[in-house]
Amino acid sequence: MGASLSNAAENGFAAGGTGLGDIPESCVACVFMYLTPPEICNLARLNRSFRGAASSDAVWEAKLPCNYPYMLELLPVCRYEGLSKKGIFALLSRPVSFDNDNKEVWLDTISGRICMSISSKAMLITSSEDRRHWNWFPSDESRFQVVAYCQQVWWFEVSGTVKFPFPPDIYTLTFRIHIGKFHKRLGRRVSNCEHTHGWELGPIRFELSTSGGHRAVSECLLHDIEQEDAKVKNKRGCWIEYKVGEFIVSRSDPVTEVRFSMKQIDCTHSKGGLCLDSVSITPSNLRRSRRTGSFCK
Repeated sequence: MGASLSNAAENGFAAGGTGLGDIPESCVACVFMYLTPPEICNLARLNRSFRGAASSDAVWEAKLPCNYPYMLELLPVCRYEGLSKKGIFALLSRPVSFDNDNKEVWLDTISGRICMSISSKAMLITSSEDRRHWNWFPSDESRFQVVAYCQQVWWFEVSGTVKFPFPPDIYTLTFRIHIGKFHKRLGRRVSNCEHTHGWELGPIRFELSTSGGHRAVSECLLHDIEQEDAKVKNKRGCWIEYKVGEFIVSRSDPVTEVRFSMKQIDCTHSKGGLCLDSVSITPSNLRRSRRTGSFCK
């Protein structure tokens, strides 16, 4: 059936009739301006006219964010030299590392909007140089392949900053944390909360501020954090995406500086047994489940 439809689109729905293949490529390109990249790639399979329009630089220029030249500057010239706009979109839809590979930025493959992730390695962590308090361990559950683990501290404070020409949009900043430590045993994931303590005695304070004047502050007990989708409390042994707040970017120039932190500095008790993976900055209405993936060629 698929082959028959393709032939009809190429040669006309009936002998001597007019088919999709007779639509001018420029007209098809105008329609593609309103479609998502996956939809364009699917329609490109119909006929030559659609394939030509699906490779048009004008179509893919419209899908790229205004700051894509800055993203290309983070890559070696040989990676993007001579690429079409479609090739550039495909390249930037995969994570682009910067800041010693501790930060990644990429385009969402459906909307073309900017997403970013910042490793715990790029953050300032109080007492992180003392292995009695903090250490790092490898993990394939992190996009950076490494996770920070708080063993025991009295003064808990983590902060970070990033400067980037974010395109105009509304963004959400989240911390990715995990109560307890986890490992694999006989191929199965095992979570250990034996050394988790102190977090129920006082709230963690999350803060967000930007060079544009936006600020968000919130406090919560880790055990009271709720999943927005499931509307049930998180159980120990699961990654928690804690939403700190939102900020608005009106212009890419000047560069936006984003500062963030999480702290619990009540020194009347110790706390420990917490993993910190990363901080994410994504468009606010982007589906949380969306991840980077392969892009059609």
